[in-house]
Amino acid sequence: MPNFTHPYASFLHHVEKPARYVGGEYNQIVKDDADVKVRLALAFPDVYDIGMSHLGTKILYSLINKHDGMQAERVFCPWVDMEKELRERKLPLLSLETARPLTDFDVIGFSLQYELTYTNILTMLDLSGIPFRWADRDESHPLIIAGGPTATQPEPMAPFIDVFLIGDAEEKLPELLEVYRAQKDAGATRTEALVALAKLGGLYCPALYGSRKDDRTGFVLVDKPLHEGVPEKTKRVILEDINRFPFPDDSPVAAAEAIFDRMSVEIARGCTEGCRFCQAGMIYRPVRERDPEDIVNTLVSAIEKGGYDEASMTTLSTADYSCISPLIKRVMEKLRPEKVSLSVASLRAYGLDEDTLDEIKSVRANGLTFAPEAGTQRMRDVINKNISNEDLDTTAHRVFSRGWRRMKLYFMIGLPTETEEDVAGIMETGRRMKNIGRNYHKGNAGVTVSVSSHVPKPHTPFQWVAMDAVDIIEKKQDYLKDLSRRYRLEFRRHDPRTSYLECILGRGDRRMADLIEGAWHRGARFDSWDEHLKWEEWVSVLEENKDIPYEAFTGTIPVDADLPWDHLDIQVEKKFLLRDYRRSLKDKLSPPCGKPVGAQVHHTNLEEHEADERILVCYHCGVTCDMTDMRDERGEFLTKLKALKPKGSLDDAEAADVGEADAGDLEVVSESSPLVEVTTEMATAPTELAKSIAKDEVSQPQSNPYDKNKNQPPKFDQGQKYRYRLRFSKHGISALTGHLDFVRTLPRVMRRAGFKAYYSEGFHPKPIMEFSPPLPLGVHSQEEYVDVSLTQDLDPEMMATELQSVAPNGLDFTGVMKLGEQDRKLSRALEAAEYVICLPHSLLQDVGVSADELEALSRKLLSRGNILRDVIRKRKPKTVDLRPAIDALWVLDEGPANFWEDTPASFLGVRLLIKEHHARPEEVAAELLGGTADLEPIHLLRTALLRRSEDGTAWASMISEPLVTA
Repeated sequence: MPNFTHPYASFLHHVEKPARYVGGEYNQIVKDDADVKVRLALAFPDVYDIGMSHLGTKILYSLINKHDGMQAERVFCPWVDMEKELRERKLPLLSLETARPLTDFDVIGFSLQYELTYTNILTMLDLSGIPFRWADRDESHPLIIAGGPTATQPEPMAPFIDVFLIGDAEEKLPELLEVYRAQKDAGATRTEALVALAKLGGLYCPALYGSRKDDRTGFVLVDKPLHEGVPEKTKRVILEDINRFPFPDDSPVAAAEAIFDRMSVEIARGCTEGCRFCQAGMIYRPVRERDPEDIVNTLVSAIEKGGYDEASMTTLSTADYSCISPLIKRVMEKLRPEKVSLSVASLRAYGLDEDTLDEIKSVRANGLTFAPEAGTQRMRDVINKNISNEDLDTTAHRVFSRGWRRMKLYFMIGLPTETEEDVAGIMETGRRMKNIGRNYHKGNAGVTVSVSSHVPKPHTPFQWVAMDAVDIIEKKQDYLKDLSRRYRLEFRRHDPRTSYLECILGRGDRRMADLIEGAWHRGARFDSWDEHLKWEEWVSVLEENKDIPYEAFTGTIPVDADLPWDHLDIQVEKKFLLRDYRRSLKDKLSPPCGKPVGAQVHHTNLEEHEADERILVCYHCGVTCDMTDMRDERGEFLTKLKALKPKGSLDDAEAADVGEADAGDLEVVSESSPLVEVTTEMATAPTELAKSIAKDEVSQPQSNPYDKNKNQPPKFDQGQKYRYRLRFSKHGISALTGHLDFVRTLPRVMRRAGFKAYYSEGFHPKPIMEFSPPLPLGVHSQEEYVDVSLTQDLDPEMMATELQSVAPNGLDFTGVMKLGEQDRKLSRALEAAEYVICLPHSLLQDVGVSADELEALSRKLLSRGNILRDVIRKRKPKTVDLRPAIDALWVLDEGPANFWEDTPASFLGVRLLIKEHHARPEEVAAELLGGTADLEPIHLLRTALLRRSEDGTAWASMISEPLVTA
């Protein structure tokens, strides 16, 4: 077998994206066993591609591994094909870093991001041999903990989880690990350890509490604690200063492409906007911003260490980061010379001015997505979305006039008090955006309208409202689909059945555990993936548990009722949520908190910031905010970014449109004065001015509405182009990386090595590279090539050394040659490939062939005039003649070093012509053995890629002498 000893090695080539399961990524952390006192498995209950983009996992991975004596490893939910393979082979789920079974960890920590991943948690526990419920576990089992946004309503998962960490984990998680390790060392029982953890605060341990049924609602509620010293309510942990824990710049670089395949940095935690449907906006209060200098330094450092060509700044509402415009300018000053593009997540339809959009576009025009959420102004007021039609129109003008041809808009249906007019307004808004785009692109502008269903969430002002029934949502979706066809808009919708499950699992009580487990036993997996939702099985389980009042969880809840999540104190008071809910029923906006009264966006320069004496809005929601510190910090950040003077005379805050905000009953806090009441006039006076300005902007955009220079792709003066040919081998983990993933990986390796690629032109410039023919997944190789173009004249020996120093596991650079004008392109020069084929003696025995017959069989095969074989090409059956492609076939005395050394086998060598021929080595071997032998990719090794010699009489290396070898 190839020199790859992972427990999954023998079958990984059978599954999709095998690199998901073996680790070895660049920047992964593995500690010496002797130095580790407590082991944590960071378990993400979704596929690798999703989990590797999760910022929380990156933060905690770096945090724990920086602690002496602690090791954090990663594990993701195996895709359905991998689960099948593991079950058939009776193999456990293993961690990525050390291929360690999860039962060998002290603590397993699940990230709860979405209710429809709950069945995946059971899959991961079952594959690890760990009982689902804490009632069935003992001291020999790992402690099962969970955190994340849906942990703030833990009851549906309460029977499965030992400890829920409520709130920010940076300080609490290391403390939990230390205390639990100490309890284990002291011989404490599981209950004694849980009591010790609960006393730390912020940790909810379901086993330590009783329960009772509320006769009025039918809810099962959490009752008083069963042990002395355990708090009656678990209070959310709030990290006051997130700058004490810098965002990591050295996270593992995904081997298989992640869904957000870029360097992302969290620039703030929390949100000022107060959208009434948004759970995250409530449970992550207060807003805490990262220092802009730290953000810039982290991005630059992470790009150097990871090799990314795209960066992203993300938070709940990026446009509301207090100094977002000068921050983007500073970031692009650093990224532009490195040809790194910037994506900005969670955009609102304001806050990014013309200059900022130009900065974002200056490297490549990544897509822009905005979230109006509702299609009419009335409905946006209901949900407290502080944007207007004028904001949307102005943003569309700014975006389309700068070369963007597509815009994506997110909306919701099923919102409280929604009417048919509100639903139709979604497509009317999309049509209006498209019409604006057509003015700039001669009709060739696209708008995608993506619509999800509102699911009322705990800890929000809408936690009491009913959810639309599935059939009602489907009718609204059909109506929108008809309108989208009429208006020629691209329409995407969310499956309302998953929204229904999300609601009952999000607002349900402890009995939901029976539903989750029942659905899992019926095959429920990856329920958030449309192609894997087993709706009929969920319905069957729902019907089997008719004693559970599902309609109570999806219907209207009395505002004075006790709720299944009331035993948690997230520090946002219920009376505040109720007050804001009642405002929504009157179509009243609540202006953003933490901003000056009447302001929609923050000041972009220090002079205007200091001149603005308006008080900052505060609602006394229950979370403690220091307004003086908040104002001072914003001034400090603007100073650090050298954003000292306004670019023009217009005051951003005065120009902001906050809609028809009726703030007559809003409370605000002044840093130097006692609590004051804001009158309606105080709150709305700037609004009228803002409206007039906004209207002027829409009719007469400040930038030229059709500036052809702004509608052109970015231009780079790259200087002279230098071409190099790199030779490398792929084995082990790298052999399990698909070709497209490798095409994505190599530019990152070059960037990490400090090499500057020469880029193509256009809106989406890419490094100029040409690869040798791709290998089938799982095939190892001793000799592969890629031609690269750089802007640097470099020493080949230095290049080979630097590339190897930053290469991922299993990728070895063995030579570099500088190419001249006379050197042909790789695709034109390359004509043949040589392989070694391993024929295990067990396989030969199965087909009735002895090793001694191979020489004669090889001669016989070569003597045939044609070798017709039925094959699959591009997923279609086809008959091909293999014979013209076979240049040579011979029997080897022994196999290459480290290739199937531990298996009795014989070895063949084959040289295949690859120009105009498409034979595969395993097909040749199968014909040699009678046509039926089943050879796997791991039986193959590519040993050489060849070109014709100058006189055409021999085969030669793809690299001419002198060859510089690492």
